[in-house]
Amino acid sequence: MVSPGHRHPDSAPFRWSVLLNTGLVVVQLVVGFGFGSLALIGDALHNVGDVLGLALGWAAERLALRPASRRFTYGYRRSTQFASLANGALVLAAGGVVVVEGVQRLGRPAAIQPEPVAWAALAGLVINLASARLFGHGHQHDLNRRAAVLHLLTDAAVSAAVLLSALLIQLTGWSRLDALAAIGVGLAVLWSGWGLLLESGALLLDAVPRGVDLAAIEAALLSLEGVERVHHLHVWSMSTSAVALTAHLQRDPARLADRELLRQARHRLQQLGVGHTTLQLETDEEDPGGEQC
Repeated sequence: MVSPGHRHPDSAPFRWSVLLNTGLVVVQLVVGFGFGSLALIGDALHNVGDVLGLALGWAAERLALRPASRRFTYGYRRSTQFASLANGALVLAAGGVVVVEGVQRLGRPAAIQPEPVAWAALAGLVINLASARLFGHGHQHDLNRRAAVLHLLTDAAVSAAVLLSALLIQLTGWSRLDALAAIGVGLAVLWSGWGLLLESGALLLDAVPRGVDLAAIEAALLSLEGVERVHHLHVWSMSTSAVALTAHLQRDPARLADRELLRQARHRLQQLGVGHTTLQLETDEEDPGGEQC
């Protein structure tokens, strides 16, 4: 087994993003209910789902540092996948409620006060962009953090839509724009929740994680000196941030020492985002056996 050491991650981006967005949700709900903006309430519900997503991402990093036990030999990291499945269901339900309420309000438009709604939406735009900035450029190399940044940027786009609708209502006085914006926000939330459900379900079925190129992994292993064939290749996600791999490498023992071959294989796989690997070396004379899971 080849496994790199864990580096303690900086949890400050997650911590501050959760705190800032929790405060934002409270402000948006108060302003949304107080001044009659369904679009802003929808944005707040979207932010609730993303606060949960950020918290799950934070928990995933913490769980990755927790040692395995004799019963849970892989540790407790897969629990974050179950949590993300529940998170997706909640986000989906929230989006459905916002869309239904938006459609109903089209027939009975309510007067809103666009100015405070616009300020609350602007706060959402600024806070989400600032939260995304906290992760810096390093998130590109971490699937878990990349997902968190994507959530934040999506939130910023939704807040921008609510801000635009409030400004247009201020200019035109057409209050139905709020209901239309709410429907748009609700549909965006439904799309986000559905995608999260599909991705969580795929991870629970041990699908190859997004961002991992199986063909590139196989090609990298075949490019190693002496490796003639790769089989029983399995790649799956141990958590939202840890990728595991098992493979059998059929090689020519006269070409490269086992220790050096494993070292090179580990290096290649780490470059491709796979940090937990188990490799079995075989010669031409050895029977590879049946398919393993």
